[in-house]
Amino acid sequence: MTAEGIWNLTIDTPLGKQHVRAELALRPDGSWHGTSRDQRSGEEVPLTDIAVDGGQLTWKQSITKPLRLHLVYTLAVDGDRLTGKAKAGRLPAATVTGERAGGAEPEPGVLS
Repeated sequence: MTAEGIWNLTIDTPLGKQHVRAELALRPDGSWHGTSRDQRSGEEVPLTDIAVDGGQLTWKQSITKPLRLHLVYTLAVDGDRLTGKAKAGRLPAATVTGERAGGAEPEPGVLS
């Protein structure tokens, strides 16, 4: 199982469904890096504190559109699917679902 790749996410928020494209890659030194782009606003932000522990993937990100929020994602990776939650402070957690773009795990260290 790898979390690397490009993921098409749907976040079910009180403001409606948000569609996000997240890219995750593992650097040769073992650290993770990634970005997230909102499909509606086009806002692209870096992912921070990315961690993979078994089948669990977590990261943090700050957005400014549609609202200024600091989000914490906690997701389960199952092959080419992600499920979990995105939490912003005291707001209720939003349900997140996603699929790997292209539908196949990339080779380690390579984004499709």
